[in-house]
Amino acid sequence: MLDRFGRSARLLYESGSYRVIEAGDHVNCAVTGQRIPLASLRYWSHELQEPYFNADIATARYAEMRAKGRFEGK
Repeated sequence: MLDRFGRSARLLYESGSYRVIEAGDHVNCAVTGQRIPLASLRYWSHELQEPYFNADIATARYAEMRAKGRFEGK
């Protein structure tokens, strides 16, 4: 969707990197909905295919999904 800030990208999240599927200048945090410029994207889950605004949000999401049995503990 286009708006005054640009277009949202679609990404394929991999372990340690991501691939752009549809061009854009940002993604939205899967938990908070906050806009994340691609140049600032540092946190995502390749298992859930979700981007996160910061490390705290990513950690909390991982804990939430682990509690629901989505991830196996190591």
